[in-house]
Amino acid sequence: MCLDLAAQALDEDLVASAELVAFHLPMHTATRIAARVARRVRTLNPTAHICFYGLYAPMNEPYLRQLGAGTVLGGEFEAGLVSLVRRLRACRTPSQQPEPVVSTARLAFQVPDRGGLPPLTRYARLVTGDGSSRTVGYTEASRGCKHLCRHCPVVPVYQGRFRVVPREVVLEDVARQVAAGAEHVTFGDPDFFNGVGHARALVRELHRRHPALTYDVTIKIEHLLRHARELPLLRETGCVLVTTAVESVDDRVLMILEKGHTRDDFVRAVQICRSAGITLNPTFVAFTPWISLEGYRDLLSVVAGLELVDHVSPVQLSIRLLIPAGSRLLELGEVRDLVQPFDAEALCWPWRHPDPRVDGLHGDVRQLVASGTAAGATRHEIFGSIMARVEESAPIPTPRPANERPARVTIPYLTEPWYC
Repeated sequence: MCLDLAAQALDEDLVASAELVAFHLPMHTATRIAARVARRVRTLNPTAHICFYGLYAPMNEPYLRQLGAGTVLGGEFEAGLVSLVRRLRACRTPSQQPEPVVSTARLAFQVPDRGGLPPLTRYARLVTGDGSSRTVGYTEASRGCKHLCRHCPVVPVYQGRFRVVPREVVLEDVARQVAAGAEHVTFGDPDFFNGVGHARALVRELHRRHPALTYDVTIKIEHLLRHARELPLLRETGCVLVTTAVESVDDRVLMILEKGHTRDDFVRAVQICRSAGITLNPTFVAFTPWISLEGYRDLLSVVAGLELVDHVSPVQLSIRLLIPAGSRLLELGEVRDLVQPFDAEALCWPWRHPDPRVDGLHGDVRQLVASGTAAGATRHEIFGSIMARVEESAPIPTPRPANERPARVTIPYLTEPWYC
């Protein structure tokens, strides 16, 4: 039995009779939800074996063990889950975990069984340019990542490795979701162009089989530039949105994060995607220990100057650098000197900005985004309110009103913009 605790309530009767309760931790938010529910599970069923598996499980292993985890699995976890079930069948009270906490072994991937999940209509939708919306499914064409960005949660687990999911497995997964009502598919790969040949063949066949289906992908700035010739193919096969983790427009911050691109690269990527007719969805880590008030003004100026206000979800202008357990950022002495003691409940190393005014700005921006979103304000309206707050110190070029901007395709977006 499968429950999605982001969309469903905990079935306490089911938990009370279970021999194994396993929590999938693909994201930071999922981990915090699971930590809260695990305490309730332990109360309801003290003898159940608790397992945590997924990307965020290994990096938080000590904390998860304190919550009662008997098994912790990360990376390519499926074989470990099968081994765990076999152990429990053989012995109700198994000894110390024999499965590796982190595995990057090559697996024989199976088509996911999503039958126990809520219907797709319970999840995010794609809002299109004409104001209509499309039901969204989700799949992965690959796992892990070739790159070693310092702040990325994929790196501590995969260490620069990535694994390709066979094309027919992906296509069958999508076909089943289309049969269940999906009109759009999000590819959850950390970088869709890690295996560009695999991606190219996959989208061609996907479009051949489902010509009305649209999709979105995530691609690094570095790969958008290197593989620019592939962008028209994405557009022609139904790609309506490319998310790219820009993180910063400050070259010093980009070097610290080891992002592999520069501010100028970002500007070039915007131009290349526009020329190819691809909608770019930039994401940012707007608040880091290295940003200044002037640096934040500069970020807003770049977003406005490149006419990306409609492209950027307002929450991206409030994101604060998260330093989880195992982060490569902790390799830097200046980061180790900056962080406070690890906060197990928050699953991160807290930090304060050297300039208290920046932390104050962050709090104000978060409030402006939250209140604007709750009131149904547009992206331009929320951006304007943030800009007005910053302009208390210095003016920022104001983006042209919508009726004065060059006509382009209306920006599609997912109704759930947060994915960490």
